[in-house]
Amino acid sequence: MKKSKKLVNNQVSFQGLENKTIVLGISGGIAAYKCLDLISSLRGMGANVHCVLSHNAHEFVTPLSLSTISRNKVHTNNFEIKDSWQPEHIELAKLADLILIAPATADIIAKLAHGICDDLLTTFVLASKAKVLIAPAMNPNMYDHPATKHNLSILEHKLRYQIIAPEFGEMACGDIGYGKMAQISSIAQIVASRLEVHGSLFEKKILITAGGTREPIDPVRFIGNRSSGKMGIAMADAAYARGADVTLVSTVKVERSYPVILVETAQEMQESVESEFDTCDALIMTAAVADFRPLFVSVHKIKKSDSEDFTLDLTQNPDIIDLLGRVKRENQIIIGFAAESEELLSNASQKLKRKKLDLIIANDITVPEIGFGSDDNAVIILSNDGNKETLPRMPKRAIAEHICDILASRFLEIKELTLH
Repeated sequence: MKKSKKLVNNQVSFQGLENKTIVLGISGGIAAYKCLDLISSLRGMGANVHCVLSHNAHEFVTPLSLSTISRNKVHTNNFEIKDSWQPEHIELAKLADLILIAPATADIIAKLAHGICDDLLTTFVLASKAKVLIAPAMNPNMYDHPATKHNLSILEHKLRYQIIAPEFGEMACGDIGYGKMAQISSIAQIVASRLEVHGSLFEKKILITAGGTREPIDPVRFIGNRSSGKMGIAMADAAYARGADVTLVSTVKVERSYPVILVETAQEMQESVESEFDTCDALIMTAAVADFRPLFVSVHKIKKSDSEDFTLDLTQNPDIIDLLGRVKRENQIIIGFAAESEELLSNASQKLKRKKLDLIIANDITVPEIGFGSDDNAVIILSNDGNKETLPRMPKRAIAEHICDILASRFLEIKELTLH
């Protein structure tokens, strides 16, 4: 059983981090001396901490101090001769349950943002699939520089690294502003909470749909929509990272470690979803399924005629989520998405009730630069228990993580009801 640890100053309690390995990357900033306290805090919570130093970090903290506090060898050289045949950056990459870069200088942030691997620290991060947390620490002018802001944006929005924002205060150089590395207790809390969400969906079978269906008119033409599938893929990635048994039914071809069933039409999606639904614990329908399809599909390409008008007869497609909402088990969860151009809350609320959903994620498609095709979105989450939550513009992966938090909480509620 995991032990509970409590941080100082009445901070929130966290489960112990036993059997969790944190690889701490230390770059060359004056805040590097604080890493000794950080290592102590993480070890006090049960974590196994390994340190990797950049070349410049040696100027601020010694390997001897770090190895004494961490009780592990400190890694400094990509080409060090050792007993194991495996390259050190690959060993470290596989070892980490989580990577923390603290302090993260402007230099290391720029290198990680652009994939530059010129030392052990940058090389092992690029080789790892572990979650990466970045704790910037630098002069306020450097932190506010457009280049640094751009690089942080790449790390957060493109690479999905989590940024632990620096604090306001006086720097070692005497300047005052934002740039002080976050407090050790705050960093430790964030590390603990991030590690705890991993496994929160362990052994739960999650069925997710993504993309927009294409309904053929003839061998060349089709009826489609603007959905890119990014939200559904982000949902699948987030759920898989938390230990879920994920199946993605997608109109967009992606290579993933979990099964991906490639479909094109609404009927193909219906068949695939229905075949998986009975055994799943949750269905998340992010796909934009066409409401209509041509009544007849021409075997040959339709040619122009003398008439300026062309009539295409359409018939309704099945409403997949509506059909499954009627037959779902009490312990199954169904989450739908509503992309609306008017009366967002009213339409979403009606869909939530009519289709017997547990949650519906609503977004306004008239807002420019978010939604279809974008990496970002802004949504309103409506729940069947009457709750409403508004999420401002953020990356779709961040929205997916939040939905996974809600999903994990719902599963816990179901478990408690079953036990009682």
